[in-house]
Amino acid sequence: MTERVFLFLFLLCLADCNKNTADLPFSAKPLVDRDLDAIRERGYLEALVDNNSVSYFIYKGRSMGYEYELLQRLASALKVDLKIKLITGIEEAIDKLNRGEGDVIAFPLTITKERAEYVSFTNELFSTQQVLIQKKPTHWRMMPPNVVEMKMVRNPVHLIRKEVYVIKGSTFKQRLENLSREVGGEIYIHEDSANAETESLIRKVALGEIQYTVSDQMLAQVNELYYPNIDINTIITPPQPIAWAMRSNSPLFLAAANQWLSKIKRSGTFQVIHDRYFNSPRFSVTLALSDYSSLNSEKLCPYDDQLKKEAALIGWDWRLLASIAYQESNFNPKVKSWVGAIGLMQVMPETGRYFGVRDLWNPEKNISVGVRFLKFLDDYWKKTVIDDGERRKFVLASYNVGLTHVIDAQKLTKKYGKKIDLWDDNVGYYLAQKSDPKYYRDPLSMAGYCRCDGPVIYVKQVLQRYEEYKIHIAA
Repeated sequence: MTERVFLFLFLLCLADCNKNTADLPFSAKPLVDRDLDAIRERGYLEALVDNNSVSYFIYKGRSMGYEYELLQRLASALKVDLKIKLITGIEEAIDKLNRGEGDVIAFPLTITKERAEYVSFTNELFSTQQVLIQKKPTHWRMMPPNVVEMKMVRNPVHLIRKEVYVIKGSTFKQRLENLSREVGGEIYIHEDSANAETESLIRKVALGEIQYTVSDQMLAQVNELYYPNIDINTIITPPQPIAWAMRSNSPLFLAAANQWLSKIKRSGTFQVIHDRYFNSPRFSVTLALSDYSSLNSEKLCPYDDQLKKEAALIGWDWRLLASIAYQESNFNPKVKSWVGAIGLMQVMPETGRYFGVRDLWNPEKNISVGVRFLKFLDDYWKKTVIDDGERRKFVLASYNVGLTHVIDAQKLTKKYGKKIDLWDDNVGYYLAQKSDPKYYRDPLSMAGYCRCDGPVIYVKQVLQRYEEYKIHIAA
């Protein structure tokens, strides 16, 4: 009888556990089996990154951000590429991670016992505190500091019967619930939609649309620079550890990430990156005010309109042209290379003359010639490369190193039985071999020797940056 009762209770508990798991708005357990070896074999690390003003953004054409810089270094240590996927909401991040739609949640996650049931945390990145975000009174600049201070909520008791908005699935809600019990009165907690961001709620406070929200202190400090009319000085938690998260069935990846993290902390690299984004007010203000920061606008450079105009000629996305221009010149129209290439698109004088243009220092003319040359190359490669995506790789490589070297690589590809209309592991591979006498002395190699690993990297970097531009900048 006792055994039957025990079995009944066990099955009941199991049913409740399954029910609770099923009721969760995200996948509680990994649905894929992919650890470090599989990530390396695939060739890239896919990171789920928060959409905020610190983690990842574009500034003057360059991808930047606290998480982004760390992820770049982690990917390099693992010898893989990096792919970014922007996520809004912690529940969505956990769901995508466990479904295999990302390998790491790379944004400031508070380590909690509850979350540890669904993910594995890295070693602590840093610690922070939760703070109340509230708006300073109107005309606060004209008031004595002590008067402003008197109008601020400093005692949590004064939050009783007040409405506080937080992002869905965050630890902020849990803290406010505990605070309600501690102060002996109800705080009205509103979870915003799953797509809300902490920074969007901070902005609402600054604009007076809501009265209170909660944020971690470090993100609050950055946003205080953007919105000087908010107050962030009411701390509501002790220091809490912050980390990234992996699937619970990726122990080798977790171990490698922790080893890398320990190494960059010992070297001082971690602190340098941390200080750049969290302890450099002038840098943060510059980003906030720049017309060419994705935090503030959807502009990449002063030449966006010309790039959009010329994109119609070749039928490419203007953001891909922008990525080429950044790769060539960092959007500097006055740069000249050691081989004589000029301006934004690094056009050679003979190319300019071919298209009837001599003043390549003029940004508009420079872009026009660069795009016309790209169109010329695209028309050439249409003969043998039908797929648009593949052909762009041939065009980019030809733009960088010259058409004849890529033609040589295509001939070598055919000789060795590979596909002449595919780039990765085919024509791109043989282009990179042209520094080897076996290949550059082959009678098929009309252009001879080439340090052609550079063009292969060029293609990858231009296309990767283009994908990053698409995340932040509208077409």
